Amino acid sequence: MDFSLFYFADDSTPDNGSGRYELLLEGARFADRNGFRAVWTPERHFHAFGGLYPNPAVVGAALATITENISIRAGSVVSPLHHPLRIAEEWSVVDNLSGGRIGISFASGWHPADFALSRTPYSDRKRVTMESVEQVRSLWRGEALDVVDGSGRMTGVRAYPPPVQRELPVWVTSAGETETFRSAAAARAGVLTHLLHQDPDALAANIAAYRKVAGQTHEGWSGHVVLMLHTFLADSREEARAVVDRPLRDYLKSSLHLITRSFREADRDFDIDDLEEEDIEFIVSRSFDTYFHERGLFGTVADAEATVERLRAIGVDEIACLIDFGADTKTVLNGLGHINALRKACE
Repeated sequence: MDFSLFYFADDSTPDNGSGRYELLLEGARFADRNGFRAVWTPERHFHAFGGLYPNPAVVGAALATITENISIRAGSVVSPLHHPLRIAEEWSVVDNLSGGRIGISFASGWHPADFALSRTPYSDRKRVTMESVEQVRSLWRGEALDVVDGSGRMTGVRAYPPPVQRELPVWVTSAGETETFRSAAAARAGVLTHLLHQDPDALAANIAAYRKVAGQTHEGWSGHVVLMLHTFLADSREEARAVVDRPLRDYLKSSLHLITRSFREADRDFDIDDLEEEDIEFIVSRSFDTYFHERGLFGTVADAEATVERLRAIGVDEIACLIDFGADTKTVLNGLGHINALRKACE
């Protein structure tokens, strides 16, 4: 089992720019020194939840200059918001800055408002995402892409600078849709997923479907599955809960529109803005209990070891530990030693 760090901070608390990226930079340095596999950063727009990360390539460029070993990955690039040439160009720069250490997970997007940046209809986002995977791969290899130029003529263009890696490491981000797992396998791409909208049993079924398609489509290749989990480990389970209780509740509340997505899918008339405060607190409380007990890495190293072994048994290859959900930066950085102990115990 590989271990990575994952970032998706809520940026609703102003700090005048004095330390917004301290946890990202210091965490990356720790992970780089201690044998972690990767650092993942997302792409988010127009909302404080995840708002520190409007462009993972920009953040990746910063990480490339302060690390030497660790992979620098987008988790994710929302590809329907970008021309594939821009994706290839930006990430080739980061690949050069890092000496060939980047990877990209392609996502189809989460919110219609984000598509103010795109000419792609929100309803067409999944098809465009899979097309982008192949277009960016082709550009990465130095092949030309046919585009319409400013004069209305078709012309072939290539992306520069040339990357260091000959082949681009690729994942596809899935919130739990089985068809996305299958599409990723057919495209010979890894999967980056989470447990926000699927439980471990559903994840096991999705991984089985992914492996089946991978085996049928690409001989000798079984794919790669990365699971993002909210993570904080301490000397005791009680200490871990005391540290994360309020920050994680506040973090979940700030992401309430994502938490309640399953409600909207079941009832189109459901509107979170119509809920009373006591209803919101009930949803957040239930979500906290689910994450702390069932869908995260919380407690002691021994507690987490048992969870890791269960995930290994269903086919997870890498755990991306989401660490920036609101706990004090110094406390989180001090707790990285426990995650490293877990990493060593699970080798």
